[in-house]
Amino acid sequence: MNSKHWIRYALVMCLTVAIFATYSMVALAYDGKTTGEILITGNDEGSSVTVNGEVAKSGRTIFSSSTIATSQTSGAVLNLGKAGRIELTPNTTFSLSFDDSSITGDLSAGSVTVLGAAHPVGVKTLSGEVKLGVGETATANATAPSKAPTAGASSGNWGWWALVVGGAIAVIVITAAQNGDNRFGSTATQISPTL
Repeated sequence: MNSKHWIRYALVMCLTVAIFATYSMVALAYDGKTTGEILITGNDEGSSVTVNGEVAKSGRTIFSSSTIATSQTSGAVLNLGKAGRIELTPNTTFSLSFDDSSITGDLSAGSVTVLGAAHPVGVKTLSGEVKLGVGETATANATAPSKAPTAGASSGNWGWWALVVGGAIAVIVITAAQNGDNRFGSTATQISPTL
């Protein structure tokens, strides 16, 4: 055997062992805990949100059993992966628990809105426990959830306009098809009776 062949073989084996060792360490380091991300809202320089008493910045990783408190001038959106997304308004204190499929928490001040969730979100307020669906809001002292306000008063009217315009287009197309109108891109060849 050639010495170059043995050198290549040894190098390939060393690289294979190094890659295997690296990836096995990464796999062993994973603890299985679900994590989330916090996004701070508010445009004041003094805006602050704390996670377990420490000032947090947007993009910080959060874990289950965290307590999030927003200031008077800032709010937060919690992106919890597959479990969903929730929004905390200013002056809110929320103790959060979550896993891959559910979100629960204790709301001692402020309000929480569910932006998206795989399952209803359980929120324990000062007056009892409520289950929130997407678009619903719970406040610390309310007994029942409320729907989140819509973006504008006319935002629901676009559906009616789409229905009217779609119906008009359908009538035009059906009428043109029944009358044999060739103005709508027909490629049929017409033969003149005169030569």
